[in-house]
Amino acid sequence: LILVRPLSSLFAKENLNRMSEQQLNLYDRLINEPSNDWDIYYWATEAKPTPAEFENDVMAMLREFAKNKKREQRLRQPDLEYLFEPPR
Repeated sequence: LILVRPLSSLFAKENLNRMSEQQLNLYDRLINEPSNDWDIYYWATEAKPTPAEFENDVMAMLREFAKNKKREQRLRQPDLEYLFEPPR
């Protein structure tokens, strides 16, 4: 969980406020249905193929986020205050 939680929570911080209702539902399903958080990590980093039922635009966004093209340090989960910030 050391790598999985920061990846999904940092992704959420950066993207939730601009997602459509459909995308939010897909994200909710993605983080709640797989029984193993590591599966999400493997799919996001393309270490394993994503099952068809989770292959959607949100998974594509998470894969792109996981590439970390800006080379940001992502070792800890963000504080939850971002949930209360106004949308950008």
